[in-house]
Formats: sequence, C-alpha cells, structure tokens
Amino acid sequence: MSEKEALGDTTLNGDKAKPDSENNVKQEAGDSEKPPGDQCEFGGHEGQRPTRLYKRRWLIVLLFSSYSLCNSFQWIQYGIINNIFMNFYNVDAFTIDWMSMIYMLTYIPFIFPVTWLLDKKGLRVIALVATALNCAGTWIKVASVRPNLFAVTFLGQFCCSFAQVFILGMPSRIASVWFGSGEVSTACSIGVFGNQLGIAIGFLVPPILVPNVEDMDELASHIKVMFYMTAGVATLLFILVVFVFQERPELPPTQAQATARLIPPEQYSYTASILRLLRNKPFILLIITYGLNVGCFYAVGTLLNRMIIVHYPGEEVNAGRIGLTIVIAGMVGSLICGIWLDKTKTYKQTTLAVYFMSLVGMIVYAATLNLGHLWVVFITAGALGFFMTGYLPLGFEFAVELTYPESEGTSSGLLNCSAQVFGIIFTICQGKIIDGFGTLAGNIFLCVFLLIGTIMTGLIKSDLRRQNANMLAKAAETSDCPNESLVEPHVIREAKL
Repeated sequence: MSEKEALGDTTLNGDKAKPDSENNVKQEAGDSEKPPGDQCEFGGHEGQRPTRLYKRRWLIVLLFSSYSLCNSFQWIQYGIINNIFMNFYNVDAFTIDWMSMIYMLTYIPFIFPVTWLLDKKGLRVIALVATALNCAGTWIKVASVRPNLFAVTFLGQFCCSFAQVFILGMPSRIASVWFGSGEVSTACSIGVFGNQLGIAIGFLVPPILVPNVEDMDELASHIKVMFYMTAGVATLLFILVVFVFQERPELPPTQAQATARLIPPEQYSYTASILRLLRNKPFILLIITYGLNVGCFYAVGTLLNRMIIVHYPGEEVNAGRIGLTIVIAGMVGSLICGIWLDKTKTYKQTTLAVYFMSLVGMIVYAATLNLGHLWVVFITAGALGFFMTGYLPLGFEFAVELTYPESEGTSSGLLNCSAQVFGIIFTICQGKIIDGFGTLAGNIFLCVFLLIGTIMTGLIKSDLRRQNANMLAKAAETSDCPNESLVEPHVIREAKL
C-alpha cells in the first residue's frame, strides 16, 4: 500500500520504459502531478495507466520459495524424529513438541509489527530480515549439538521461528506486486509451494540423516551433519537475497496495483486498515475457517511421529515418508487450485469444495490409521494432504479478493495468526487426547472442528473486490475517450532480463 519507491532498484538490462511522449508512462506513485493525457473520465473512472510484466518476476517468486523452504524445513525437523531428540537431550515428548509449536507461538505477538514494517519498508527489507534471522538460527543450532545444550538449540529454533513471521504472509503480496491478474493465484501457489516443499523435506530427510542409534557420540555426529547442511543452504540464500531480491517492478503489473500505488503514504494508516479488516464480516469468517483448517494441519504434522509409532513401532523412517506424502500431495493440490482459480475465478466455490474434501480426508485417515497396513496410511494421508494443504493458497487469494485494496501482507498476516493460535490449541489438546484416549479420539477431535469450518465457509459472502477493480479498469479501457492514445491498452509486453 505505502511501498517505498524503488525505481533505481528495479531497472533491468535494457528494460527502461520509453519517454512519456511515446508510451504515455505515468510518473511514479506518490508524485503530486500526473503527466498530461495520463487519464480521462469514463463515467467517473480514470483512464488506463501503463502496466508491464517483467520476466524477473519468476526469479523473485522462486527465490522467495527457496528461502521459505529452508525455514519451513526446520519447523518439523525435531518433531518427525521426536523420540531420537528426546533421547539425545534427555527431555520429554511435550518439550520436543514445543520445538514445532514455538513456530506458532512466536508468530502471534510479532505478526502485527512485522506487517506494519512490510507496509512501511516494503518487500526487500522484509526478505533481508527473514533470511538473516534464518541464517543466524541455523548456525546457533550447529553450536548446540551436545546433550546438555538443549537451551541453545531451542534458541536457534526460536530465531528460525522469528524468521517465519517475515515469510508466511508474503506469497500473496509478491503475487500482487509482481504478477498479472491472470496469474496471481498461480504465483501465490508457487510461493506456498516452497513452504510446503520445505516441510516435505523436513519429514523425509531427518529420519535418514539421523538414525536411531544408542551411541551418543555417533548420534551427535549425525545431528551435526544435518545442522551444518541446513546452515550452508541458509547462508547461500541470504547472500542471494542481498544481491538479487528486488522491491517491486518499475511499472505495476495490473491496473489494481497501479491504483494502489497512487495512494500517498501519508494517507495510509496501518491501525485504520486493521480496523477496516476487522469490520469486514466475510473476512472475519475466513480468518476463523482458515485457522481451523491450517491449525488441524499443524497438529497432524507435529504429532505424526507419535501417531505412527503407536501403531507401527520402529517405523520412524516411514513416519517421515508418510509426512512427505501428505505434503507432496498438498503441493500438487496447491498448484492445481492456483491454476484453477486463475482460469475460473470461482474463489468461494473452490474454497468450499476443498474444505469439505479436507473433512472427508480427515475422517478416512482417522478411520484407517489403526488397521495395521502402512500402505493404507500412505494412501489416506496423501488424500488428506492433497486437500488440506491445497487449501493454503486458496485462503490467501480469497482473502486478498475480500479485502482489496487493503495490504495483502496485513490480510495474510491475520490469516496466519489465526492458524498459529488454532495450531497451538489443537496440537496441545490432540496430544493430551492421544495420551489419554488414543489416536482415534485425537483425530475425531480434529474432524469436529473441520466440520464447523466447512459450515462457516459456506456462510462467507463472495465479494471479489480485486476482480471488480480490474473489470472496471477493462471497461474504462474500452470506453470512448477524447484522447485517442488512451483507447489502446498501455500494457507493455514482458521485458527481457
């Protein structure tokens, strides 16, 4: 909304726009005057402003996905080998559960100052802070590989969890700032894809790198190898962000973004934006339903090792593979949902359908977990992941539609805050229920809340504000205008890097 100007930071090799006289390029957002002929009235609507799609947008979203991957990998790297870390650090299961839940707890108090910083300083500053914190956390963990240094490894995990606050709400913001209206949902899905791929690797790799051995020195060497690999990747990504990541393109990708850029920074109030969002009834319903769905996913991911080991003792590696199956299936679901939304714009219908199928998947998973056949668990867990994880980009994009022209970072932040709150509650409650009554009762507990979320999703009014803004702009483009140069669309095709 109130992004800083980054013209000098976004000039691509030979990509500079032509002079105003040739392309009718507007002045930068926030300028006090517009060049002559930049707009005309179409029934009260302003004329078209120049837009442009840069090929660099794919590099930006892929770089974001990469450092999001590195961070989310660490969310589950302790929990998926819960029993091994319990033995190494001599702590109980609930303490190791907090190595995952700290990601959720840290998010809640820090999301509001971080989204304020995003609105004031923009994408590049947020990306630099995120990768710096993530890098620092990985190196702290390298220094913590001794049985008496659990507090140090917890500190490293806290740094990584703090970095996550600067990451989770970014996909929809990057999609809106860099991508065209026909590809924003796909771009958002790619952003979420990186986070989910990191979780998938977090399920798969730790059980392979850190086998369950009795010798403490050998176990320490395995853990250190895993921590060193993570630190190396995190350091490389921090360097790439410093030299590659850009604030925003010189010209906006859509008319909606062009309009958003015209709002002067002094006219934007973060507090007022929060209050407007909290008065938006459809968005409030989405906040609750998103939190219920994603909170269930966090609980399942955190407690997966415990649930599998109860029914299939000694299957730590397969527990990781089941987690991998959940997330890989979800990544496919995310991409399919993103492409579907870009083509159909059926936000509510798609969100409701995927939510209902998440409920069905959870019921089937709960009913088949104790049958004694691992191949059945792989299938049911994959079906659950396809819909439950595939829901993530749907929630982000539906929120942006319901809240435009509010900041995408703010709406995404509120969604994720809800998810962290419900994630902590569900993880603690389901863990206690599993301990007292078994895994079936714990999973039924989650099914009840997914049913509530499905019903509430059906009550959300589909008010697609961003789509309406782009449709009005297109209508203005085809209207009569005294200035003939404005009849043609001011869309410059993709520039070469």
